[in-house]
Amino acid sequence: MLYAYEENEDIAAMVRSKVEERTEGTYLSLTPEQTAILQSTGDIRINAVAGSGKTTTIIEYARTRPVGSRILYLAFNRSVKMEAELRFAARDLHNVKVETAHSLAYKRVVPLHGYRLRSQGYKTHEIAALLGLQGNGEKHAEYIIANHINKFLSYFCNSDKEKVQDLDYSETVTDAKARAFVKACYPYLEHQTRQLLARMDRGEIEITHDFYLKKFQLQNPVLPFDYILFDEGQDASAAMLDVFLKQKATKVIVGDTHQQIYGWRYAVNSLEKAPFTTYHLSTSFRFSQDIADLAMGVLQWKNHLGEQPSATIVGGGNGTKKGSKATIARTNLGLLLRAITFVTEHPEVKYIYFEGNIHSYTYADDGTSLYDVLNLYNGQRTGIRDPLVQQMKDIDELEDYIEKTGDVQLGMMVEIVKEYGARIPALIKVLKEKHVDDADRSKAEMVFSTVHRCKGMEYDAIQLVNDFVTEATLERQKEEAKKEGELQLAKWNEEINLLYVALTRTRSTVRLPDVLLPKNFPPSPMVQLVDTKKTEDKKDPYSPAGNSYLTQRAYLKNRTTKSTTGAKDFSGSGRQFSEAHQPWTPELEQELVDLYQQDMGVWALSKHFGRKPGAILARLKKLGISYGDS
Repeated sequence: MLYAYEENEDIAAMVRSKVEERTEGTYLSLTPEQTAILQSTGDIRINAVAGSGKTTTIIEYARTRPVGSRILYLAFNRSVKMEAELRFAARDLHNVKVETAHSLAYKRVVPLHGYRLRSQGYKTHEIAALLGLQGNGEKHAEYIIANHINKFLSYFCNSDKEKVQDLDYSETVTDAKARAFVKACYPYLEHQTRQLLARMDRGEIEITHDFYLKKFQLQNPVLPFDYILFDEGQDASAAMLDVFLKQKATKVIVGDTHQQIYGWRYAVNSLEKAPFTTYHLSTSFRFSQDIADLAMGVLQWKNHLGEQPSATIVGGGNGTKKGSKATIARTNLGLLLRAITFVTEHPEVKYIYFEGNIHSYTYADDGTSLYDVLNLYNGQRTGIRDPLVQQMKDIDELEDYIEKTGDVQLGMMVEIVKEYGARIPALIKVLKEKHVDDADRSKAEMVFSTVHRCKGMEYDAIQLVNDFVTEATLERQKEEAKKEGELQLAKWNEEINLLYVALTRTRSTVRLPDVLLPKNFPPSPMVQLVDTKKTEDKKDPYSPAGNSYLTQRAYLKNRTTKSTTGAKDFSGSGRQFSEAHQPWTPELEQELVDLYQQDMGVWALSKHFGRKPGAILARLKKLGISYGDS
């Protein structure tokens, strides 16, 4: 997460540019829904669909409050804070104080107690050393326990509870093997979590960002404002919601209940929990009605979870703008696989951009590098820098650790290493060579991002990687729950939200695997489908929903063992035959069209079919497809 007190001139410049673009022509007219919000009194909550102009509405709400009102605007992160400051200033609203939850808490906790702050949080091996953790005979038990202590710490600090003992951390552990481990050592785990918190509180060790936010909440602060505007309420922590609800100020909380995607950070849907009068912003100025209908169709999948989503989205965009393109994935693994495919099949592409910078996709939050895992896999121990991975004898031990901790990021790294092995350095090198910095972002011919990193962003055209939940998966999970027990509603609800957030990043078109299309959705020029029948079993599509490491393993095993027509060999060998003088059969022509529609470039098609690039272009033209069509 980004914090408001950090300085970054590149981001500041980018935000200023975005604000100038967004404020041009704004405030000319308001919808009846926006007008109703401005005329409201008392505490309210605003459920705003993607692209509905909620920030514009909040700014106008602040402008129409009584002169001299003291107003606090709580932004989700630093970049949103910087943009909001500029937009409020542009309307001469100097009575509005803009903060993030963390910047607000930091000023009232850290200097007062003289705490030393740890910017990146503690790593697993550091917690094990700090607490002198003891194992129970199992391999690397002290590191497994340390991993869970780190999560328990975060769970408590983001909760509204006063004591660690008021929570049951085991309820948050979804993987059966990891849960069994936690329950077996729970008293020890809880005790050590309390010890870590106590040492932070006494100033013996550096504190984390989560810690000072929790300390702030437990102080029951009184904030000197007449109005408090709380943005992105659907992803707020219970701790911050507790602070917000206890204030005497008039309170406004705004967000989208269907954009809650941070449950893994122990966020709660504060928007739904706030007992206020509800208002709606249902018109999206970002995209057309076809995209709005697609988004609503996906949200209807929540019916399988026993929910009745009442979202109404009106598409107010014209969907004609062309320019920025983005590939969006559910997981880092899915995104890296797609990025590697893209640069391999499109060597002519010079510039790409990764939201959040490409380096963040090759490192886990805990600091482990993809290269650490690769060196362990290859038995090159001298190249391993991460202390945790150094403790592992081999990749099997690391996988055992992953299963007992539910460490999704490490699990994905293992699968990338198994998939690409020694080719990883060269493939990552290509990605990094083509990757541009923030200042040159506009040059990128394709932007790559996971859903979490592109939240709040928008692009003219997007394409989705096939690693999102499907309706077939939800139906199957519902049937299995009837036999085996309770369906994990929160987990699957968030998976649907992730797909919804991804779809609504587009201003114009979306290209998606056909397995992600809602049933009976009518054809639309704004919704382009990729036929997955030749590369996946549509009766059992891959779904990494819930971040199951075992599901990831099963998927990749399936991927490498099933015969897949048109599968790409990333080593560059392609088909080991030449068909330059062989006739085009209807089957080959269909295969050519399918692969081309999946963005395989001409050079890659040439190598795949064993024919010259000119022959590929000629055949595409004969089939009524001009190279460059999308």
